[in-house]
Amino acid sequence: MWDDRFEEILRRQLPFLPPDERIEEGTGLSDLGLDSLGIVELLSCLEEEYGVHFRDEALTMETFRTPGTLWKTLSEMLRPVA
Repeated sequence: MWDDRFEEILRRQLPFLPPDERIEEGTGLSDLGLDSLGIVELLSCLEEEYGVHFRDEALTMETFRTPGTLWKTLSEMLRPVA
């Protein structure tokens, strides 16, 4: 699914997620407390930690809808360009 760094960064931005609860791929991030300020902070942390830059077309509410969609977008940016 995703790596430990991603989950650690994500957990910091989800105030409604109990510490011992598993993050499900399809759970709505807004349901777990991710708001617009949290999205900006999450975006900044992910870019810094993974050394990537989210392109404008990736900066949509759909990208940040679930952990699965966010990880898919991030992992596509991490793939080497052929």
